[in-house]
Amino acid sequence: MQMAIIGGGAAGFMGAITAAETHPDVQVHLFERGKQVLEKVRISGGGRCNATHACFDAHELIKYYPRGSRELLAPFLRFGPADTISWFEKRGVQLKTEADGRMFPVSDRSSTIVDCLLQSARNAGVNIHTSTRISRMQPSNGGWVLHAESWPAPQRFERVLCTPGSSTAVWDMLSELGHHIVPPVPSLFTFNTKDTRLRDLSGVSTPQSTLHIPGAALKAEGPLLVTHWGLSGPAVLRLSAWGARSLAEQEHRFPLVINWSGNSTADAIAHLQQTKIADARKTLHAHAIEGLPLRLWQNLLVASGIPDTMRWADLDQKRLTALAQQITQSKFDIAGKSTFKEEFVTAGGVSLKEIDFKTFQSKLHPGLFLAGEVLDIDAVTGGFNFQAAWTGGWIAGGSMGG
Repeated sequence: MQMAIIGGGAAGFMGAITAAETHPDVQVHLFERGKQVLEKVRISGGGRCNATHACFDAHELIKYYPRGSRELLAPFLRFGPADTISWFEKRGVQLKTEADGRMFPVSDRSSTIVDCLLQSARNAGVNIHTSTRISRMQPSNGGWVLHAESWPAPQRFERVLCTPGSSTAVWDMLSELGHHIVPPVPSLFTFNTKDTRLRDLSGVSTPQSTLHIPGAALKAEGPLLVTHWGLSGPAVLRLSAWGARSLAEQEHRFPLVINWSGNSTADAIAHLQQTKIADARKTLHAHAIEGLPLRLWQNLLVASGIPDTMRWADLDQKRLTALAQQITQSKFDIAGKSTFKEEFVTAGGVSLKEIDFKTFQSKLHPGLFLAGEVLDIDAVTGGFNFQAAWTGGWIAGGSMGG
């Protein structure tokens, strides 16, 4: 029996290795269209590879997936982060946990993960073919016939695992086979705005802010980072992930309300009133309150119409209320997006209704398996997208001999 893996990324390698180790009498061939395999693994996490996340309760883990959470629960119970850690440890790679739960190889080098996968594939007898672009897939007598431009003739395989990431060419082939493709839109992106309140604040961050989009059920909390083009940080990325499709429909132009401190407007007013009494002779511009960075605080004062020289004793109620609203209800016009570094993720892919998640096999075509970003599954940043890839590849690879 011959099995084909289309795509040399995380899911593809995990699937190929698992298939070869589970079915040692089977020939497993992995086809990668590029000159190198595992390129996204190599550049991920700033070259460190955020391999997974230290979230060991599957019911909690699925909360990090805007799309695919319900479908991934059972698979994560079979192969979750603890299994990923064990899988790599058995192959000589130790993972470490950072304060925010992200897990990296102890070496802090993504090449450690890449080398482990490559060596494991070689040990298992996986045949790796680079610069091989599969151009056509045909079901044939219980198997599959694959075409590639570099081949003199088509080749037959009994099973095929499709892990091409967001390759539109492969998505088109799957569409021709009858699979419904949910149109891809960007996820995990930062917000562009030229609002003057953010001028000269690049690099300033707040530890716990709340963001929401008026008129939409979209809200996120967490650290917020000001960049030279607008807004980033975990809170923004989380909001972009959950709002990926609706924000794309608005062409990434929408209103955004930020509560910089996370406190209510009433609490902010009370705090400002207390400070007015305690620091009556001091100028407002000298020291920030509400836990805000000084430069951000000073820009919010300007936006509230408060002069540089104003003392707390001279702060009238109108300006005090305006300042409280700037702290807790700053409104921004977002006019575009920027890709989040190399962690580019799309929302979209093969409809999850067409996949049997016990095996990651197509419900439309027996013998065709799909895993990784080709499915309409995506997560926030932090190792969760890789975990979905490891899980899908492992289950699919182990099921291909059935």
